[in-house]
Amino acid sequence: MTNRTLTAVPGVKVGHVTLEERPTGCTVILTEAGAVAGVDVRGAAPGTRETELLSPLNTVDRVHAIVLSGGSAFGLDAASGAVRWLEERGIGFDTGVARVPIVPAAILFDLRLGDPRIRPGAECGYRAAAAASSEPVPEGSVGAGAGATVGKMRGFERAVKGGIGTAAVRMPDGLIVAAIVAVNAFGDVIDPSTGAVVAGARADDGKSFADARRLLLDGHLNTSRGGDNTTLAVVATNARLSKSGAAKVAAMAHDGFARAITPVHTPVDGDTIFALATGARESDDSLFVVGALAAEVTAEAIVRAVRQATSAGGVPALRDLAP
Repeated sequence: MTNRTLTAVPGVKVGHVTLEERPTGCTVILTEAGAVAGVDVRGAAPGTRETELLSPLNTVDRVHAIVLSGGSAFGLDAASGAVRWLEERGIGFDTGVARVPIVPAAILFDLRLGDPRIRPGAECGYRAAAAASSEPVPEGSVGAGAGATVGKMRGFERAVKGGIGTAAVRMPDGLIVAAIVAVNAFGDVIDPSTGAVVAGARADDGKSFADARRLLLDGHLNTSRGGDNTTLAVVATNARLSKSGAAKVAAMAHDGFARAITPVHTPVDGDTIFALATGARESDDSLFVVGALAAEVTAEAIVRAVRQATSAGGVPALRDLAP
């Protein structure tokens, strides 16, 4: 398997636009042929668009794109650009009088890094949709992860740079499950394979990590400026899933968040996961297997995000800190 990113799933394309002057940006995940979709929101401070439509109780079951964006609530406007790009190509839900593109979206808060007046808008979403391809997805401080940070339990001044990470697995029978994550967590990023802090709140030396678990137990939690957060993910598979099945996969993928971020799903994070199923597989796949693999690739993508990130706005990246 040469492509171990979200686009390993046939029919899924990804495009980033990065506004280098702040930095911030947006990421568009295209499924032009339509994909069954679900969503699960666990954080208490979400910013979303069209997520109610994805409830298994509601009518439309396929989406044509998902937009992830920086810029807090302002960034939700990026979805309008993706909608326009799709409409120009005749892609959307057929209402009889027009084809309406279905484009849910979610945002993360990155306004503290750089000039907050610079944020993704409709033009950003349009350009990201136009740039989307099935090539391996660029990772690091790009797109929706350009202004992302992690490890804010000692305040923003002790944070480390976050970003975009992605991972995929292909089973021997051809089942593919993949994830892309924009990591902008209040908590630390943990390597599930070792339990060690990969990136997080920095200690007094500015290079080593204080460890959020120890800070919490010692009573040194700083929530005075805790609103600069939210981790977003899209999980995709070539499996055939119902709308309720896609919602369950999104829910199970949150286990990947819990393995790789601590603390997670906090009052100051808007953690949200979308799930997409293209249905290319001829046979039905086990929901158990798809959901369990979704958690695995989500956790891997989170770790990759901070390892591929680059420094910006005075916030150092992992690669610039001493081992």
